[in-house]
Amino acid sequence: MKFCGIVRRMTLTDAVPLSLNQEQRVRLQALQDEFSRACNIVAPVAQAQRCWNRVALHHLTYRTLRDQLPGLGAQMACNAIYAVCRAYRALYQMPAAPWSGGDTPLPLVRFAKSAPVFFDRHTLTVKPGSLSLFTMEGRLRFQLTLSEQLTWRFANLRLREVILLGSGEDYSLRFIFLDEGDDDGLPNESWPDYLVIVDPLLREDALGAMSARMGFVDSLHKNSSSSGV
Repeated sequence: MKFCGIVRRMTLTDAVPLSLNQEQRVRLQALQDEFSRACNIVAPVAQAQRCWNRVALHHLTYRTLRDQLPGLGAQMACNAIYAVCRAYRALYQMPAAPWSGGDTPLPLVRFAKSAPVFFDRHTLTVKPGSLSLFTMEGRLRFQLTLSEQLTWRFANLRLREVILLGSGEDYSLRFIFLDEGDDDGLPNESWPDYLVIVDPLLREDALGAMSARMGFVDSLHKNSSSSGV
């Protein structure tokens, strides 16, 4: 007997803390601030156009990003566009969200200063014993010893995302791998603290219903300054 079904992918995550001196922290903080600024330039366009297709949003916003934030660099501008697409796709896919389907306007998503920075093969390089990543002042290079598990995953799994997480003092890199299938969808995860929904027309009871289903952590009346937006 044969069974037919959908093969779902599983995401596997490894976090690698970075040992930094003060100059390196300052450079990563500057990059994180500029990256969130770029995301907040792109997000209103994604909202207005109801667009979370990466290619389409690139055509709509890339030149503006390069003109307004030249220090961020071409590839990081692309990564900021990807981060916004990722956020709006997750927003649209919320169960029972009033804006999913039809012509209901999407709320605006604001990226806090604590928002992670997304890297790719152009902006981060991992080699045996070392790692280098882009900053606006040039590449930072670190000695890096990978665990056996992470070494195996690099050799055998597809790397989905590389994300810099930090608060201005401590930073780490999160490597996300796809374990099964070739689905390029988003990992199943709760709505993150660093994304703040700005929609004064959305009723609190609707938001509360979504919160219970999604692990939603922000609220409409959350003080945006507490998130550094």
